[in-house]
Amino acid sequence: MSIRELLVNINKEDQTVPEVVAGVIPKVEKLVGVIVEKMKKGGRLFYVGAGTSGRLGILDASECPPTFGVPKDRVIGIIAGGDFAIRNSVEDAEDDNTLAWKDLQQYSINEMDVVVGIAASGTTPYVVQALKDCRDHNTFTACITSNYNTPIPKNADIPIEIIVGPEFVTGSSRMKAGTAQKLILNMISTSVMIQLGHVKDNKMVDMQLNNNKLLDRGTRILMQSLKIPYDQANQLLLKHGSVRKAVQLFK
Repeated sequence: MSIRELLVNINKEDQTVPEVVAGVIPKVEKLVGVIVEKMKKGGRLFYVGAGTSGRLGILDASECPPTFGVPKDRVIGIIAGGDFAIRNSVEDAEDDNTLAWKDLQQYSINEMDVVVGIAASGTTPYVVQALKDCRDHNTFTACITSNYNTPIPKNADIPIEIIVGPEFVTGSSRMKAGTAQKLILNMISTSVMIQLGHVKDNKMVDMQLNNNKLLDRGTRILMQSLKIPYDQANQLLLKHGSVRKAVQLFK
């Protein structure tokens, strides 16, 4: 294929993913309800995966504190092979079915938490055993996979199976399967945080103000919400340190 043909055909495959994701919304809805209920009582959300799946879980977890202002220990991503595997391939780590529980135990995993296993194949031993061990210890489990009738969904209280079909490059599940995982993770974390009250009128009122872009965004949110000039909004934001506090304490 020419470069144009490659791009057009990859794009055609990608366009099928959102339709598949739409078909599993009822299961995602059920999972979000469980997560919200448990997090309101102090529980946490864990993502467990290997390779691309593990990295996508870590990405989603790492974006929750700056976007929604939650502590970094409320949504946690765990990858087979540890932090080294975030930037490097540690292919054999996913085959070790003893590591996942050890990794989870570092966080004192318990029945208040929810663990979501992510694996396109549905067979990754690291994730399979993580879900088995969690269920043995009365921790609620879910999964995101792209194959039916595999070990991982069988060990999930809520199995989310997004069957995206063959990849453009055979077996390269970082493509459509990875895109589907990212869409599902976006839906889970965003809707959970909205349900927990970290968004007001579709604005990120609890976001961390740790760079100029976010300070400007927070200022503009206050301008719109409080009907005040930019300079006044900016001074208010700097004084109180958060959009939420600035709105609550505005006189």
